[in-house]
Amino acid sequence: MKKINKLPRILKIISVDGFKITCIFNNGETRLIDFERLFSKWKPISGEPAYKIQRKSCFKKVTLHNQTLCWQNLKVPLRGLGGKTEWHAYEIDPITLYENSEPATNPRRSFFFGDTIRKERLKKGLTQQELADLSGTSKTYISRIENNELEPELSTLYKLVEIALGKKISIVIK
Repeated sequence: MKKINKLPRILKIISVDGFKITCIFNNGETRLIDFERLFSKWKPISGEPAYKIQRKSCFKKVTLHNQTLCWQNLKVPLRGLGGKTEWHAYEIDPITLYENSEPATNPRRSFFFGDTIRKERLKKGLTQQELADLSGTSKTYISRIENNELEPELSTLYKLVEIALGKKISIVIK
């Protein structure tokens, strides 16, 4: 398991297809969470929220709340301050979701800057380490971008393209 540099959080749900959810995490990765695999791993029992979301009609009501996956239609008891029971929507820990997901191989929305970054880096005669040094990132980060394993944040893309590669970024919103 690779080291997580900051606590993973989900920024956006891209798609829900059956029991598979594709999400963008705060590290820029688009990842696939296969809940059929999770259900077989967890072996939820009757009465547990994870058991209830095995029904497609329940599962498809997933939303994004507190930067993780949430089912507002399922309430779980939690002990609040003073020991009083409070009912909250069922959420799954985003660290658990990240650790049980894999990079999405064909996300519906992805920019895939990797090929362009690699091409421009090679044109300029830079190694990945040199590009990393010029942009204030790491060689591993550059490699992951070039292999389309993650999408850089806009501020990082700016440093890579405009500062390190000496090119210009143009963004069009339609």
